[in-house]
Amino acid sequence: MEQFLTLQGEGFWSGSAAWFIRLAGCDVGCVWCDVKESWAADAHPVLAIDEMLLQAKQSSVPVAVVTGGEPLLHNLDALTEGLKSSGMRTHLETSGTQPLTGEWDWITFSPKKFKAPLDEFYGRHDELKIIIHNRHDLTWAEEQAEMCTTPSHRFLQPDWFRPESVDWIIEYIKKNPKWRMSLQTHKFMNIP
Repeated sequence: MEQFLTLQGEGFWSGSAAWFIRLAGCDVGCVWCDVKESWAADAHPVLAIDEMLLQAKQSSVPVAVVTGGEPLLHNLDALTEGLKSSGMRTHLETSGTQPLTGEWDWITFSPKKFKAPLDEFYGRHDELKIIIHNRHDLTWAEEQAEMCTTPSHRFLQPDWFRPESVDWIIEYIKKNPKWRMSLQTHKFMNIP
């Protein structure tokens, strides 16, 4: 869908320079999604992997973040092989609804209520990020965390369109310090 140089706005790597590769297509359809234009894969041009790799390499940053939509609707083996061979770290942002492809240095697993993730992601991720749209999502976040079989960083992220979710998360983390807050800092900075 698009590629661009920016700062990672969310989670563990927030504030770090990164080359973003946003792939089109999504099988989840979150109500709060702020990139709904990414859902229809056929609404965007198809780029050759070589072209994507050239642009990523020219960015001169050490990290490529592959996101969506749901990026794992595509086989990512060749893309990550090319990124790694050019010296870039590979980061994936996924809801985990599709089988894992590609070679990853960092996986952000963000399961959604709307479509169950595959079991493999509960044991293979570096950070767990749950979007909080309503109060019950805090309970759901705990249920997701209990299913994880690998230690990871745990983040609760407010729904940008529901400012009250910030207050819910603040109070929750005070009582449950194993979680951290993830804010969409790129939106405060008005960058992609």
